[in-house]
Amino acid sequence: MANPGRQARMPALRRTVVMDSALDHRDTLLAAWRTNNRVSVFLIENLPDELWGATVPGAPRRTVRMIAGHIHNARCMWIKTLGKEHGITVPRAVNRHKVGPEELIRALADSTHGSVPVRGLEFERGGGRPAISSYTWGNLPLDVGHVLTYFVAHEGHHRGQIVMLARQLGCRLPVEITGGLWHWARRAKEAQS
Repeated sequence: MANPGRQARMPALRRTVVMDSALDHRDTLLAAWRTNNRVSVFLIENLPDELWGATVPGAPRRTVRMIAGHIHNARCMWIKTLGKEHGITVPRAVNRHKVGPEELIRALADSTHGSVPVRGLEFERGGGRPAISSYTWGNLPLDVGHVLTYFVAHEGHHRGQIVMLARQLGCRLPVEITGGLWHWARRAKEAQS
């Protein structure tokens, strides 16, 4: 219980709460999304060839290639779910069993740019939920903040899986690579160029 005497001694504080809309942060949020993509691409660019097709211990039907391809394909699924009925073109999914690093990097560029219009739909509604009749999952609030955070967390999870698999498979990545995944200021500059 709060101390009533203390509250009586405290002067009344005037608080001005300013709520910025998501529109006020559009450029910042979209830049963060592009930086997240650059972090994923940075990892893929720096994976040793022998790791790309390596199987996941305990899950021999899954490979590092499949995990990396899933990042793009998940984006495509969300673009389809959130944007197709609004006329947004859905990027082509990759074959997770056959995709190579160069093809995946090109595909990630497509799905990064494809996701921007989806973000735009959310911004047009002040950052709120777009009207989507095909969205039935319901576990993810569809405001721009939640969707962007979900995308970044999802991709960060899979980047972490790949780094851990490299260690488990005896292909430990150099600190310049693993540390580079956390150099977001550098990745942001790269994403701008």
